[in-house]
Amino acid sequence: MSVLATVVETGSFTRAGEVLGLSASGVSRAVSRLEERLGIRLLHRTTRALRLTDEGTRLYERAVPHLSGIEDAANAVSGAAETVRGILRVSLNPIFARNVLAPRLPEFTERYPDLNLVCVLLPDAGDLVAEGIDVAVRFGPQPPSSMTSRRLLETRVLTVASPSYLKKHGRPKTPEKLVEHDCIQYIDPQRAHCFEWEFRRGKEVRPIETTGHVTLTDVDTMVAACVAGAGIAQVLALGVESLLATGALVELFPEWPDETFPLYAIRPSRRLPPAAVEAFLDFCHTICEGYRPGAVTPPTP
Repeated sequence: MSVLATVVETGSFTRAGEVLGLSASGVSRAVSRLEERLGIRLLHRTTRALRLTDEGTRLYERAVPHLSGIEDAANAVSGAAETVRGILRVSLNPIFARNVLAPRLPEFTERYPDLNLVCVLLPDAGDLVAEGIDVAVRFGPQPPSSMTSRRLLETRVLTVASPSYLKKHGRPKTPEKLVEHDCIQYIDPQRAHCFEWEFRRGKEVRPIETTGHVTLTDVDTMVAACVAGAGIAQVLALGVESLLATGALVELFPEWPDETFPLYAIRPSRRLPPAAVEAFLDFCHTICEGYRPGAVTPPTP
């Protein structure tokens, strides 16, 4: 039943096999054995898609609510609830992975030698359950869902430009002057439209409508384009400290310091999470507390 549920959630035998550590043919055989045992067909199989039959749908809807309880019991008996071991699949925001986790990763692997960490590249709007992800680390407020989340830190949102851009176009003196400039737009992956630009100073909030010739969905490309002089950008302080220190980027409005963006650790809700999940969450929380680049703050209670 767990194999069937994974096939339904991931949408293919191949992806289910990746989640379960089985071959695609092994997943297919497991489902076939279940069908033979029950005497009914559970899945319609084509070369392009899989979908549940009516009988498969009824079985899936009745059985799946019980699977997490069975998993919890198995974890408790096997020691997975107390021992950090096995394979942990995590989806990490690249900025967090590169700047915060990677420098401290040897500590984690030395502390938990029986745990294999598998990092999967997944969009911030990706489905954790369907992809078999145990923990994700994502930026931005998290929409209401069955997932549980823990805020790790908040980083400032900076408005920046390169010296070459400022030399050619001049430096805007106030946020309102941005309407006269080419501002690189970035699409929010959760809402599928561009982030709004705003500035905060204490209780004062000032939204600004900006426009630009370039719209991007990749942060690294946006930062690189900004450094090259393609326009003004709003970026997270986490990850651009070196560019600011060397002068490759210039912060335009330090007098507006209070706009921040949160970083969360998210996991599918479990009553009894395996020890590996808890260990990774605690490690992420610890290293975020210790990360002090100056423009990053720990979360407020």
